[in-house]
Amino acid sequence: MIGGNESCTAEPIPMSYLTCLTYILGEWTGVEHIEDYLSYAVYLVWVLFPLVVVLLLPGVFVILFYTSILFLHIYKRKNELKEAYSNDFWDGAKQMLATGWDGHGRIWHGYELHGVENIPEGPALIVFYHGATPVDYIYFMSRLLILKKRYCHVVADHFVFRLPGFKLLLDIGVMHGPKEECVSALKKGCLLAIAPGGVREALFSDEMYTIIWGNRKGFAQVAIDAKVPIIPMFTQNVREGIRTLGGIKILRSLYERTRWPLVPFYGGFPVKLRTFIGEPIPYEPNTTAEELAAKTKAAVQALIEKHQKLPGNVFRALMERFQTQKKED
Repeated sequence: MIGGNESCTAEPIPMSYLTCLTYILGEWTGVEHIEDYLSYAVYLVWVLFPLVVVLLLPGVFVILFYTSILFLHIYKRKNELKEAYSNDFWDGAKQMLATGWDGHGRIWHGYELHGVENIPEGPALIVFYHGATPVDYIYFMSRLLILKKRYCHVVADHFVFRLPGFKLLLDIGVMHGPKEECVSALKKGCLLAIAPGGVREALFSDEMYTIIWGNRKGFAQVAIDAKVPIIPMFTQNVREGIRTLGGIKILRSLYERTRWPLVPFYGGFPVKLRTFIGEPIPYEPNTTAEELAAKTKAAVQALIEKHQKLPGNVFRALMERFQTQKKED
């Protein structure tokens, strides 16, 4: 055994520092052939590192959500005395959050927004395909607020309102979705967005970008009652950024029985994201909710077929970060 004041180079055959450290560690622990265990450990790290990265990256979005909530708490506290004198207390907070999320979208996904001219000056109902997470909608909302100074409210699933700590964030424009509340918001001149597929589409759609709306037509009735146009919207590669394990049948069965969204997701890949806003579907008083829902679904499907290469592919979506968008898009 090498003494505390001896060096590896003192041996008849000089050893490298790594070999020396391995030798010392073996002597110290008393484990024979410790280099074999170390080699195996290095191999495991090499094999599992990509998997760990893929599973941890979605946590970035969770951190951003809670950072947003923290900022709102700080902002509210700092401006308590000014609240009574402000026309809209949350304007500054919304602009700050929009800037942060838009910056993240630009850096991580090279985010682009196309077709914003299709959004009318007045109220409208934006209907979009739901990816594994709503991060593409957040990018859209942020860019719209920065470009047009317009805030778009959104209808969220009930389970979102039960997430711990989210109440303050949801209070600035996220709605439960009762029909009367949606119609009221539209009649006041607001923009309102909804994904008819909701959580089911988020968890169980796939790389073919299958629309999962079932027979839902409530959103169409809202547009009819409020007498507003419907604007279809789709984000290219939204399923390649974050994917789910929704193809596992037992998870689908569990969701249908309990409505618990217990489907693992992975990814956080910096794929190219482009949101495309389609042409408005105008209000027609003689159109039924069933007909309007079918028109809207066809319009969203048309956006998918035009702008998304099927089946979706993560590597291709990553490579699109280095490609320029065609002019006709």
